[in-house]
Amino acid sequence: MHQPADESDSRPSTSTTANAVRRGRLEVVATPIGNLSDVSERTRASLAAADVVAAEDTRRTLKLLTALGLAKPLVSLHSHNETQRVPALLSRLEAGETVALVSDAGTPLLSDPGFELVRAAAAAGIEVRPIPGPSAITAALAIAALPADRFCFEGFLPEKSRERRARLAMLADEARTLVFFEAPHRLSEGLSDLAATFGAARPAVVARELTKLHESVYRGTLGELAARAAADPDMQRGELTLVVQGAAHRGEPADTQLLRRALELLLRELPPGKAAALAAQLAGVKRSEAYELALQLGSSRTERG
Repeated sequence: MHQPADESDSRPSTSTTANAVRRGRLEVVATPIGNLSDVSERTRASLAAADVVAAEDTRRTLKLLTALGLAKPLVSLHSHNETQRVPALLSRLEAGETVALVSDAGTPLLSDPGFELVRAAAAAGIEVRPIPGPSAITAALAIAALPADRFCFEGFLPEKSRERRARLAMLADEARTLVFFEAPHRLSEGLSDLAATFGAARPAVVARELTKLHESVYRGTLGELAARAAADPDMQRGELTLVVQGAAHRGEPADTQLLRRALELLLRELPPGKAAALAAQLAGVKRSEAYELALQLGSSRTERG
C-alpha cells in the first residue's frame, strides 16, 4: 500500500545550460464527477498552471474553470478528433508547455478519450504526471457492499441486445466483481440482459448520480433490479454505474464461494482453526465445513510454496 509522502508537489529544479531545451509536461487531471467540492488543491493548482487545457467538451470544462475562477486556453480532445489533435499538442509539449488533460468528469482515459495523447507523449519522452481524484468506478465499488479486492472494469456495454448478450456471455464465468457504465435509456434492457445471461439471482448494485444532489443507490439481485428499472422512470435518469458480483466457482453455490473468499483472506493472518471459525460465521456454514476447506487451501498453498 502506498504511504502518503510529506512533501509538496513541487519538484527540485535541475541545472541546465543556456542552450538546453525545456521539456513540457502532460498532466492527466481528474475532475469532479458531480460535486464541485471534490476538487482537490492539486487539481486546482494544475489547471491554474497549465498553458492549455485539452478537454473532452470545452463547454463543460469552461464552466468548471469559471467556477474555480480560472481562465485558460481550451482545446477540444474527444473520441472523434483525438488522432488529429495529438500532433499539435505534442508540438506544444516539446516546446516546453504544460498541457492539462481533462474529461467531462472523473479520471481521463477511463471510458474517456486521452489514450492516444498519453501514449504519444510517453513515447516522445515527455513527462506524464497523474493528478488523481474522483472516479465513478472506485466510488461505486466503495459503496456497493460487494467484494472489491479484485474487480474488472468493462466500460459501456454494446448498444444492441444481440451484441450486448454476446459480450456478457464472455463474462458470465468471471469471478471478479464487474463494473459497467450504462446510458439511462438502456438501463432497463441492459439489466434484463444481465439477468438473462448471468442469472437473475446474481447480486448487483445500480449507483445513480454519484456525489450529486439526487444520488441514489439501488441494491438487489439482477432480476429485482431489472424489474425495478422497468417500473421506475427515476431510476433511468442521470449518470449510472453498475456493480455486479462475480461468478461463483463452477459447481459451487454462492455460500461456498463466499466461504472460499473469506478463508483466502483470513488464512493470510490466522491459523486454520481461527480462520475457519470466523469464515463459517461470515458465510453461514458449519464450522467443520469451513475447517475442511481451510485445510485444503492451506495444503494447496504449501504445495505451491
